[in-house]
Order: sequence, then C-alpha cells, then structure tokens
Amino acid sequence: MSALPTNSDSLPTASIPVLDPWLQDLQAWIECESPSADTGAVTRMVALVEARAQALGLRTSRITLDGTPAPALVASNRAEGDERPGILIIGHLDTVHPVGTLARNAWRAEGDQLYGPGIYDMKAGVYLALQALGAVSAPGATRLPVDLLLVPDEEIGSLHSRPLTESLARRARYGLVCEPARANTGFCVTARKGTGMLRVVAHGRPSHAGVAHEKGRSAIREIGHQILAIEAMTDYAQGVTVSIGTIEGGTTRNVVPSRCELFADFRVPDMARGQALLERMRALRPHDPDVRLEIEADMNRPPMEPTPATAELLARAQGVAQQSGWTLAAAPMTGGGSDANFAAAVGLPSLDGLGPDGDGAHTLYEHILVSTMAQRLAFWQRMLRELD
Repeated sequence: MSALPTNSDSLPTASIPVLDPWLQDLQAWIECESPSADTGAVTRMVALVEARAQALGLRTSRITLDGTPAPALVASNRAEGDERPGILIIGHLDTVHPVGTLARNAWRAEGDQLYGPGIYDMKAGVYLALQALGAVSAPGATRLPVDLLLVPDEEIGSLHSRPLTESLARRARYGLVCEPARANTGFCVTARKGTGMLRVVAHGRPSHAGVAHEKGRSAIREIGHQILAIEAMTDYAQGVTVSIGTIEGGTTRNVVPSRCELFADFRVPDMARGQALLERMRALRPHDPDVRLEIEADMNRPPMEPTPATAELLARAQGVAQQSGWTLAAAPMTGGGSDANFAAAVGLPSLDGLGPDGDGAHTLYEHILVSTMAQRLAFWQRMLRELD
C-alpha cells in the first residue's frame, strides 16, 4: 500500500482516478453497496474484505450466524495455538443505504472531503483497522494477539451477531471499535446509552362508523391516549428519551378501527434507569376498559457505561494519539448505539469512535476527511503494537 496522503493536495477536486492503491481498495469497498437487508450484497462485501485481509497475511474465517445467510468475518494475526486474551477490534460491513444510493452520493472528492455511501459509517474505519492489523501480521509484531471481528447486521440491531460479539469480548483483554469519530470533533466514545424498543398494540371492537358508532371501541383513539403517556416518559434530566416512531391502524374511513399499533424507541444512560423505564412501559393499562393492550418492551443494546478500566485505556490511547500527531478526547455519552455496547456490557474495556473524522452518517452527504487518514493509521498501528 502506498502512503496515505496527509492532505487534500494529492486528490483532485472533482473525481478520483485510480492512482493510489489505498484509494483503489476503498473505492471498491464503497462501490460494493451493502445494505443490511440485502444479505447477498453484504456477503459480497465480506468477500472483498476477506481477500484484502488474506493479501495482508492475516488468517481469516467466515462464521455462520443463526437466522441470516450473511456471515461474520474474523481476521487475525494469532499464531496457531495462541489462545491468550488479546485485542478485539469490532466493526461492521453493512450500511443503512439501499442499493442505488451510489448514484446519488457518488464516490468523489471535494477538497479534503471524500464521499460515498457508508464511507464514514463505517467502511473507512474498517479499512484503517485492517490496514493497521496487516502491518503487524508477522508473528511477534504485537505484544498481544489481535482479532478483527466484522459483522453483517449492526445497522439493524446486531440481532444475529450479538452472541458472537459477546463471546469474543468475554475472551479478550481490550476492545477497539472502528465506528467513525464524532462528527466535526474527532472525539472518540467511551460511553453510549442503552437502546430499546417498545411495541404497543390496541385491540378494540369494529363497528359501522355511521350506523352503529356507539358499539365500536376505537383502537386508534386508545393508542392516542397511550402516545401521550409514553412520550411523557422522556426525562431529559435523567438522560432518558422515548420517541414514538411509527403508528399504523384502521382499515377504512367508515369503520371504527379495531386495531392500532405503535413502535417506539427509547434510550437510557444505565441499566438501573433502563429497568425502571421497562417496568413503567410494561405497566401501561388501557384508557378504555373495553380495549385490550398487547405490550412488548425490551432493551436491544445495554448501555456502554464508563468504568475505571475504560478510563485507563483512554489515557493510554491519548498518549498514542499524541505520538501520532493529533489530540484524542472523549465525547460526552452519546445516544447512538453500536456493538461496543455489547462488548462493554460483558466487562471488556472498550474505546469506540476510532475511525476517521467526517460527517453525514446515514445521509446522502456522508464523507470522511482525507487529511485524518494518515494520523489515524499511525494511531492504530501504535495501539496494536503497544497494548499489553
């Protein structure tokens, strides 16, 4: 791999010809669109990364996951038989962008900004981690063995890959997650809120809206009452947010609706407040005694709570960043979830948000800052070599 450029002078302002090997590699990754729901596309992305990892001298293995044909990929510099707890790097290869997004957010450079769907969240971060791991692939190049876990379903909640992530995290000593740095700050992440989902279905009684309105029991009216109760559970002072995301109900205009359903998202800073919120949600009761409620409320990502071990790992990373020519700081707790939530919850000291700077995650202006790539690569290489 040729050296990563340290500034935007090496990039044209309109388009990027295939000149530098690292640009060629990353362009192929971006142009392999890999939305979570398209398991064939994600599997093609796995094959691209697997080939690159093998070319770098790393051992690779595809791991079958329950419930999806898209595999996880593990690349490692472990010597055969080395079972020591080591460094677990975590990333994902799926994106939120449907196939065809590339036509609207094409691979291109505009000054220091390099665009493409999934480049910021998080293909460029995975690329940096893989290149760094490839640079230390020789036996003895790192004090600890290093495993890079790449999952196919993070953007849809990691339902299939969570058991694998937790299993590998329990056997590791440190966790490094290559999600992007916080937008416009370059900060890493040491704390994330836990995330959860609420589903409420109201079952009423249908009737003719004109002839026998009084005989009906409106499920939509009931859900209206429940919306007010659920949204009132938001408590900014406690760091708890609840948001109704979708509502669906009724059949046609002239029928009192017998069914209505809502889905809500919630975020909590710690498990104690998460459990308290779940109890409140599960205790919801119908406003109309003739309407039945069906309630499902669960956490899907536990909080990534700060710990002394994480603070110690951050201090070491800050020293390494300084040696690599930049200053690393930690962002305040963020409401967004990642697979770092799972790793931290099983006790693995973890740092997240170690990818390149940029902005626009999940949008049509998603991009990275090319000028941050060389510093981040130097940081990753030093971290992998020096952690013990």
